[in-house]
Formats: sequence, C-alpha cells, structure tokens
Amino acid sequence: MDFSLNRRRFAAGLASSAALATIPVSAALAAPIAPAPSGEDGKLMALFRETARREDAIDPLGLIYRGGKPNITAFRQMFTDLAVRQRRGVVRWALAGLGKIDRARLSPERQISYDVFLRDRREAELWLQPDMVALTLVRPLTHFGGLHIEFPSLMSKGGSLPYDDDDDYRRNLELLRAFPEVLDNIVARFRDGMESGVVETRMTTQNMVAQIDNLLAQPVDQSPLTSAVHDFPAAIPPGRRSTLLRLYSDTVERQVYPAYRRLRAFLNDEYLPAARETVSISAMKGGASYYRKAIENQTTLKLDPDAVHQLGLGEVARIQREMDGVRKALGFAGPLSAFFDEIRTNPRYHPKTKAEFAKAFSDAAKAVDAQVPRYFSRVPRTPLLIEPYPAYREKYEAGGSYNQGAPDGSRPGVFYYNTYDLPSRFLTGVYTLYLHEGAPGHHFQISLAQEDESLPDFQRFGGNTAYVEGWALYAETLGFDMGFYKDPMQHWGTLDDEMLRAMRLVVDTGLHAKGWTRDQGIEYMLANSGMGRSDATAEVERYIVWPGQALGYKIGALTIQRLRDKARAALGARFDIRLFHDQILGSGALPLPILEAKIDRWIART
Repeated sequence: MDFSLNRRRFAAGLASSAALATIPVSAALAAPIAPAPSGEDGKLMALFRETARREDAIDPLGLIYRGGKPNITAFRQMFTDLAVRQRRGVVRWALAGLGKIDRARLSPERQISYDVFLRDRREAELWLQPDMVALTLVRPLTHFGGLHIEFPSLMSKGGSLPYDDDDDYRRNLELLRAFPEVLDNIVARFRDGMESGVVETRMTTQNMVAQIDNLLAQPVDQSPLTSAVHDFPAAIPPGRRSTLLRLYSDTVERQVYPAYRRLRAFLNDEYLPAARETVSISAMKGGASYYRKAIENQTTLKLDPDAVHQLGLGEVARIQREMDGVRKALGFAGPLSAFFDEIRTNPRYHPKTKAEFAKAFSDAAKAVDAQVPRYFSRVPRTPLLIEPYPAYREKYEAGGSYNQGAPDGSRPGVFYYNTYDLPSRFLTGVYTLYLHEGAPGHHFQISLAQEDESLPDFQRFGGNTAYVEGWALYAETLGFDMGFYKDPMQHWGTLDDEMLRAMRLVVDTGLHAKGWTRDQGIEYMLANSGMGRSDATAEVERYIVWPGQALGYKIGALTIQRLRDKARAALGARFDIRLFHDQILGSGALPLPILEAKIDRWIART
C-alpha cells in the first residue's frame, strides 16, 4: 500500500529506488507567494525560487506531474551522465547559496524551510557522489518502479499529461517520439552495470521481462500509449483527428514497440545471465554500506539494522496478542496460526465480485467523511476518486496505492485498489486501506501540502518515506477513535495491516542485513499474518528491489504517535487533536527530527 512517489522521481536518471525518496523536486508552475517576504526571509525564498527554476530545467517527469509542459530535451537526457552532472551542479549551487543566509534572522516558518532545504540538499549531494552513482544509475529500472511501466500511464488519456487542444497533442507526440531514445539510454546504463559488476537480481529481471511482454501483448489501438487518439476533446476538429490517430499509432508501432522489444531482448538474453542470484542488497558490490545509507534516506534517522530487526520482532509479538483477542471475537476456536488459514480460505472474508469490492470502498469513504470534522480543521480542495488498477498493472501492484492530484485541484487524486486474484483480497481490510491511501491518509497530507501556496515548492511537493508513509499508517489508527474497528472484521483488518508494517521491519532487515532468501521472507509473512500468498510474494519482491523503503512506515507512525502522546501529556485539557494534526500537516512532509523539533516548539507556546 503505497503513495506513488512519482513526484519525487530523480529525473536525472538515478532510478534506484532507495535514492529517490528524499531528493526533492520543485514545482513547475509555482504560484507566486503573496505578500512577498522581505529581509532574510525574502533572500531565502528567492534562493528557493531560483533553485526551483534550475531543477525544473533538468527534471522532465517532475515537471509533467506538477502540471508543466514536457521538456523534450531534458527527457531525452534521462539516464545519462550529463543529467547527473547537471543535477550535481544545481545541488552544489543551492548549498552555496544557502551558506549566505543567516538562519537566526529568519522567521520561525522559514527556519523550518531552511532546515529541510539544507538536509535534503545534503542528502542529494551524498547520493550524487560518484561512488553512489555507480550503485544507482546502472540499475535504472525494477519491476516495482520504472519508466518502462510508468510511461504508458503517463501518456494515457486521463493521466498526468493534458489532452485539451492540438498544441497538447503535438507536444505529447514529441514526448512519445523521444521515448525510444530514453529506453536505449536505459539499456546503456544496464550494460555499464554489467561491466562494473553492479547488477539487479534474476527475479527482478524476469519480472521486468514479463511486464514488457504484457505491454507488447496489447494491440496498438488498445495500448494506453494511444488512448488519447481514441477519445478526442471537442477542441480537436474532425479533420485533424484522423491525422493524429495515424501519427500516434505509427509512432507506437514503428518506434516505441520496437524499442520495448530491444529492451526486452537485452534483459532476457544478455542481462538475465549476468544478474545476481542472491536477493540481498548486501550481496551486491558495495551493497552493505548502501543499505545503511538507504535506511537513513528512507527513515531520516540513523538506525542500526539489527536494532530495527529487534523492534520489528517486538511489534510482531505485541500485535499477535491483540489478534488473538479478535480471533475469539470472530468466533474461531482454534489457535491463531489456524485462523490465518481460515482468513485466507473462508469466502466470508473475501469479495465475491468486483462490484462488491467497489461498494465496500465507497461505503467506507462515506463513513470516513462523516467523521473527518471531529479530527481535522482543514481538508483538501482536491477531489478524491476511488478506482481499481488498470488490468495491465494490477498483477505487479500492491493492494492499494495513491496517485496525487494536480496542485490546483483540476486533476483529482486517485486511490487505486487491486482486484487481481480477487479471492486473495480481503473485505476485512477495506477501512484501514482507505484511511491509509485515501482520507485522511495520503490524500489529505499530499493535497494539503500542494494546495498551500505559502510553502516553498520543495515543501509543497517534496518529502520522505518516513513522514509520508508514517502519516498514512498513523491515519489508519484513527479508525479506532472513529469507531470503525468496533466491528471485529474491520478490527482484524487494521491489525493485519499493522502486522504487515511490523513484519516489514523484520523482513527488510532480514533480507538485506541477515542474508534471508526470498522464500524465507515470504514464509515469515505467511506464518505471522493472514495475508494471502500473492500479497506476501509481491511485498517481499518489493523489499528486494527497494531496500529500506518499507522501514519508513512503522518508524514514521511510531514517531507521530509518540509526539501525540507527548503533546497530550504536556498540554492536558488544552490538547486539541485537530490543532495537533494542523501542526503535523502544516509544513509539508518534514524529516522526522525537524518534525519533532516543530512539535516541541508548539507545545512550549501552547
């Protein structure tokens, strides 16, 4: 269950997932901040705006996702050494500029901005060092995230690209025509990794080949790449439509699909034999130190893998004790281990039809909406849609995810749920999944930040896994106060989801610090939860390709819960959960140490 981190993709081409989550990108169409700040605040905001402008010039995907027009030149340069040098230059320029700002003379709000900007640029500088680039740029795709599967969604009608008039269609056609060159860049980077000995796993490679096979199996006229020329807006004259249909279809058939076939042939025939058998990132050249850096990148904290592993084991044991009580409430007399099998196999706990699953999420959304005013004084303007994954994506996706809307609310946010292998999906998890991916989870946090034009762009649009996913997991726990988990079915569902996040602490560190195999990780998850094998497999394969990312959920949520308990104890009767949530959500996605410092200051002055 994940927010799609598209807006933080490192468009210079460093597509290794662990390197992405805290490298911010700027807003393409940043709204003017009024009134314009003066003094030291004004100097700082000017630095932010100029950094945003420079980042926009080299961040083609971020530009598109934030509503900007495609930069074809920057797009063609993705996954190249030139793009890395450009990104490195912008980061160094920004840090030099920040050194000329007197933090002590800034307002409290801009001191937070200063601290976040400094931390994020130092983190970006770390990942742009030659030794780290040598571990990331040469692994440009995985089956869990990569331009090979992201681009069709980007190009599809209703995606992030506008198709409102002829100019849009012409620009987007140029982007489509440039895509084969980017795929060839990707092959070149994979070849560099083969030469240096830094390669992906066989499992990941096989999954990527299967994904490309699924894409190529779609006839051109049914591909998301051509969906926009089968559904024209009224602004496109009838005489122009046939021309656009021909141009798009020919480009896909004669340029894009052949480039996909080249990538597929390379991965299957050349890369797969060279890929590593061992799934642990520590088995990769330079992998052990990479993993520690990835943990800090994803959690914003310096954490020891062994300590994280032990924390996870303790959380798993605690949640199992609570699960045992719910097992009894659901009327099952056998042991908890047997109830896991009961949950997996009894049709009572699974949707029978896609329509039933859709209605369950719709009902949950209505119930949550009724409770929101008790817990939040601010809600997003951006609408939220609830949709199943498209068929071509669903097999390799998690149980649900969120895709952010446009900053001005013109494009809604979307909560996706998964209907692949429907008998393995759970009705018990409907409320907790909606609270996490929809409201008040990712949709509230991301939309409120994007809509707040008083924030610098990197606070509106940047972030880190521990905050973003930690908030969403924290949002699940609000279901207790909202009364949703009085129903034992839904109570089981939230415990099962919390168990997932606790098991992630164990399995991620087990895989990458303790030498666990893929099958060990899957069996651990099946033995300690009621999740289905399809979900367990997808989860473990995700941890394999995204080391450290799965740790951010529980670490972030535990931090926010601890801060709430601290504030409640300090403020007593003055504590207002709505004001606390305002403080948590009011500055964008902060690194956890900066968030804690902000809450401490709020407690002191309240």
